[in-house]
Amino acid sequence: MDLSDISTVRRIMSMYGLRFRKEFGQNFLTDGSVVEQIADSCSSDPACTVLEIGPGIGTLTRALASRFASVVALEIDEHLLPVLQFTLADFDNVTVHHADVLKTDLHELLQPCFERGKVAVCANLPYYITSPILMYLLESRLPFESVTVMVQKEVADRICAMPGTKDYGAITPVIDYYASAQKLIRVPSDRFLPAPKVDSAVVRLTLRSDADRPCHPRSEEKFFKTIRAAFGQRRKTLVNALSAGFPDLSKEQIREAVVSLGLDPEIRGERLSVALFSDLSDRLG
Repeated sequence: MDLSDISTVRRIMSMYGLRFRKEFGQNFLTDGSVVEQIADSCSSDPACTVLEIGPGIGTLTRALASRFASVVALEIDEHLLPVLQFTLADFDNVTVHHADVLKTDLHELLQPCFERGKVAVCANLPYYITSPILMYLLESRLPFESVTVMVQKEVADRICAMPGTKDYGAITPVIDYYASAQKLIRVPSDRFLPAPKVDSAVVRLTLRSDADRPCHPRSEEKFFKTIRAAFGQRRKTLVNALSAGFPDLSKEQIREAVVSLGLDPEIRGERLSVALFSDLSDRLG
């Protein structure tokens, strides 16, 4: 069953009286080679369990199930459950849950999987909710081997950006704190049904252990607050942006903290690496 074939997708949608639901960001991938590349990128260990978020009609799910020991899929759209029962009928290593990942206790769901071995995440994420899902996965502190996701190309550019570039944003140093990011492939919009208005890209996040993090801030809460404040008013200098984010500190105190790191007081937040944000948050403390 080739679920990347457009005529097959349309036939299945017709069989079950389905429509593409914009509220769930449904755009089904119709490029078999991209499906294979995503599945291959998840893990090199065939004994791995893969958590798939948003299996849709099962296109990527089938590729994952043919490579790895088991697949746990979370699908928010109840109308797709009978479709998945049909398209995945020839696989006995897939479990589909009708669930919203952001409302799912991943620790409880995946504990048996972690006891058996490695667990990786794979997803074609809806554009409108990409960042919340990524942060939910990373902040869960679960020891995922990797998180391989299809996201809007602009988001992929931000995730993988270097300090000082136009794409460097608040999400960049936060993700860098948790994982090493690598952009794998670009996927044109015409490889989806229906075609979105923008291109996509596949990004692989290799999670870091606590010991391998690029920095170790004294207070993670203040560290993340510093990043949010620095990018909250991007056009302002770092000192002015932090003044708005830390009203309990005077502008002179913030300036002194910035200068103490050997930084120009007129510098902007997008020029700071994750390690510098850590050092700065310690000084602000």
